[in-house]
Amino acid sequence: MKPTHSPSDLAALEEEFDPEIRFRPLLPVAGSIVAVLLFSLSLFHYYTAGFGLLRETTHRAIHLSFVLGLIFLVFSAWGNNKDKPRSTVYAPGGISGLDWVFAAAAVLACMYVPWIFNDLAFRVGNPLPEDVFMGTVMIIVLLEATRRSNGIALPIIAIALMLYAYFGPSMPGIFKHPGATWSGIVNHLYLTSQGVYGVALGVVATYVFHYVLFGVLATRIGLGKLFIDLASYVAGRYVGGPAKVSIFGSALFGMISGSSIANTVTVGSLTIPAMIRLGYPKHFAAAVESTASTGGQITPPIMGAAAFLMIEFLGVSYTSIILAAIVPAFMHFFGVFCQVHFEAKRNDMKGMRAEDIPNPRQVIAEGWQTATPLALLLAILFSGYTPYLAAFWGITGCMVVGLLRDRIVTSAFTAVVLAATWFSFLTEGWFVILAGLFLLSVFALSWFRGNEGRKRMIDIADAFVVGAKYAIAVGAAAAAVGIIVGVITLTGVGFKISWLVTTVAADIGNFVLSFTPSGLTDIKSLTLFFTLILTAIVCILLGTGVPTTATYIIMVTVAAPTLGLLGVEPIVAHFFVFYYGVLADITPPVALAAYAGASMAGADPFKTGNTAFRLALGKILVPFVFTYGPAMLIVTKGFTWFDFFVTTFGCAVGIVMLSGAFAGFMVTRLVGWQRWLLGLAALPTVAPGLPSTIIGIVMALPVLVPQLMALQKKGRMA
Repeated sequence: MKPTHSPSDLAALEEEFDPEIRFRPLLPVAGSIVAVLLFSLSLFHYYTAGFGLLRETTHRAIHLSFVLGLIFLVFSAWGNNKDKPRSTVYAPGGISGLDWVFAAAAVLACMYVPWIFNDLAFRVGNPLPEDVFMGTVMIIVLLEATRRSNGIALPIIAIALMLYAYFGPSMPGIFKHPGATWSGIVNHLYLTSQGVYGVALGVVATYVFHYVLFGVLATRIGLGKLFIDLASYVAGRYVGGPAKVSIFGSALFGMISGSSIANTVTVGSLTIPAMIRLGYPKHFAAAVESTASTGGQITPPIMGAAAFLMIEFLGVSYTSIILAAIVPAFMHFFGVFCQVHFEAKRNDMKGMRAEDIPNPRQVIAEGWQTATPLALLLAILFSGYTPYLAAFWGITGCMVVGLLRDRIVTSAFTAVVLAATWFSFLTEGWFVILAGLFLLSVFALSWFRGNEGRKRMIDIADAFVVGAKYAIAVGAAAAAVGIIVGVITLTGVGFKISWLVTTVAADIGNFVLSFTPSGLTDIKSLTLFFTLILTAIVCILLGTGVPTTATYIIMVTVAAPTLGLLGVEPIVAHFFVFYYGVLADITPPVALAAYAGASMAGADPFKTGNTAFRLALGKILVPFVFTYGPAMLIVTKGFTWFDFFVTTFGCAVGIVMLSGAFAGFMVTRLVGWQRWLLGLAALPTVAPGLPSTIIGIVMALPVLVPQLMALQKKGRMA
């Protein structure tokens, strides 16, 4: 398969649908300044990941000063990115003078806290007037930077909560509280680690940035192409080939990209036109790609920012998060695969032509080097080292591969680092010095290789610039979420919301229980069920206007205590809200990934979004499955392999039956009553437990038996 869009077209399309990279055009001088700053930000994080982090407050402040300052330079105030910039007295370099002032104010406000760090213990709780002033400046520039880079929803929520903190005595009912002065609010949000400089910003500055940079570099050296070629070989020949390539390719590409839109645009440039040529409706082709691409945020090892936030919030190892994520991610892709397969069988679609399927030996021979950085990253992660050190070596591996393209050097480098990991001298001072000297020699060798080597160096430097560009919006969102989390901890409103949600869920449960036969269920089970439904709805609604990472943090702060009161394990609660937050990318009316796919396919956006939501049935069902059957996440308390296999098998059976019901086809076409019966029978199977799975299968026998007989008949005819 060959892409039908040029790289510049894909970049423009990604920018159109992803507000986090909607940058304004810059004049050469301003562009050079911004490029140097972006490169410096990436270099700072790369260096500290390998050679040691700074003091926590200083590290976060430097990161945030770069992020906020750069946002005012690369994002216009009102999103008008089409007007050609002009340099004037009031707009030096084509950037408004006010934006330069905002950028400078942001840097000063960010660096003020580490500057007064030695006296900070004496000021917390009793801030000086200058502390309140600088904190006020920080809140203003942070909210404006977040509005520019992430949209208006997150700042509105933050402002509403600060007003709630200030006017607490005037609030009605259970939401009434003593209130706080502006000085007290600023003190909590600015001078403590409970607000702007909290866990969310720390995770982005310590982990997330590095993995965004790694993903950009890995794509530049060709790892994404390797994944798509391998997916084409594995799935392309079978019925509905391009659609299945889309699923496998998006799953693999999602390992290095946590962005649904970037995944949709990159993989979709190949798969969407191929699906349309094969006969899939345009909206269905776009929906398949966008649904599969949203799986990138739930696919280990990167998973956007959520995995790293879970480490901090839950206090568990990164390995535990990855293990917990494997089966639910598989179920998402399995659900899309089943529907695509049945749709292709129903319409008698063929696979890709033999000449369009890549030769696996050639693909591996040419591209195996590009997979070595990912192998290094995973090996170091699973060896118990810190995620940022693993990212450091993954990035270093990308640079070695990208600069030299030499199989012998790549093999030797990989072997040495793996040996250092195995024998635990990866962080020894002498090894770090040798590694630094080796990297310098790689750059020198690349420089002396002439124009080709220098072009590769420029490409690596550009990847550092682009990686920083992609990461600044999430940095602002994390800091803004710090305001929200800070107000919640300051006022205790999270527990009040938890009480309100469980009360409403219990009222609904009592109403339903009054119509339910005695002994079939109880109020505790119904309360949990309706609490999960309410939480899922809020996650989806919040995700339509707030970035996935911010949605996850907000909902975990509010919903995790709610679910905890009902006996749900913390890791289960975290995964539940995360999955439903990600679902917003394909949920109308604001389904950005689906709209990006629709634009590439020339399809109706709303129709594409509705189809994508239907194709995501695995992601919709699975959070309920692992809430009631935590064994699916492997690392939960009381785990047994029996529970794991029963839960996973029942979920898989339910997904197959629901897919057949939606597609109206399994081995042969299904009539109306068969589809309804199959859909109803699928519901008990996804409820964890062997009895419920057996009940679902027995209910479906009137549909399944004729399908099995038809399958046997086809086998005899073949």
